[in-house]
Amino acid sequence: MSQEAAANYYSKDFEWNQLRLEIETNPSFLYHLLPFIDDTNANTSASTADANSDSEAWNKFHTRHSTGKFFKERRYLLKEFPELASCRDYAKVLEVGCGNGSTALPILRAKENIVVYACDCSNEALDRAKENIAAANLISAEHRYHPFLCDISTSGFPEWLACSSCQERFCKSSMVDFCEVSCSEESSCCIGGVDLVTLIFTLSALPLHMMPTAIQECFSVLKPGGMLLFRDYGLYDMTMLRFDPEQRVGYREYMRSDGTRSYFFSLESTRDLFSSAGFTELELEYCCVKSTNRRNGKLMRRVWVHGKFQRPKGS
Repeated sequence: MSQEAAANYYSKDFEWNQLRLEIETNPSFLYHLLPFIDDTNANTSASTADANSDSEAWNKFHTRHSTGKFFKERRYLLKEFPELASCRDYAKVLEVGCGNGSTALPILRAKENIVVYACDCSNEALDRAKENIAAANLISAEHRYHPFLCDISTSGFPEWLACSSCQERFCKSSMVDFCEVSCSEESSCCIGGVDLVTLIFTLSALPLHMMPTAIQECFSVLKPGGMLLFRDYGLYDMTMLRFDPEQRVGYREYMRSDGTRSYFFSLESTRDLFSSAGFTELELEYCCVKSTNRRNGKLMRRVWVHGKFQRPKGS
């Protein structure tokens, strides 16, 4: 993609409120707007089983799409999130839901000494990510890219990211800017937390009721003053409108035929989730993009939610 194309592709191509008006006055889309009534009895064991089946569905997904054709580097990230390139030297980034490495790769390219800790619930995805990162021949990638298995919908992050004593220190301090602390000054029991967290098309894959816990986990390992960078499916994105009524598993929540799920965020639902976890909102907006399907020539209107959130000092 040329620099000019990259500059235009992720611009505001249409107004979200105009799209909302079109969708909400179209009778064929009425079922997307209706309240969802769940006939199943929710309990802890059922929730755990659902989370395990979600992880298995994503593992199978990455197994099916293990070829290079499925890999597409997210080059727009540095334009949308320049903090990834302007952060301090040796900054630590936690990428939650790394998939096949399409997000980690541009982050590693952004700065030669940035360090990325990348987790996913799928071993297959982690294997594909390691292959894609290795194939890129980046400087010292083997020392700067650290993948690990973790399903934040069922378990918390490992202690080596930020131990309990470091997390307590984060909460008590209101003076130290932890994002300026060098590697040599960090705790020997763990890496001392991270400077940045990325949630790029990850949160929507979790069951809605598990999202608050996942966001709280991200908050707990983020240094005070650090930022969480968010991008995910927005309300009335074209992929939402393609789901059939029987694929609804919740309000604005759907399940694909392969068992993977997708939730579509409004600005209000996003704001509520992150503010409830203690984050301060820095940016939050819809990204509305028009593109054309090369195979059939049809116009596609994509909607994503773009957000930046900060962990306040002394929290």
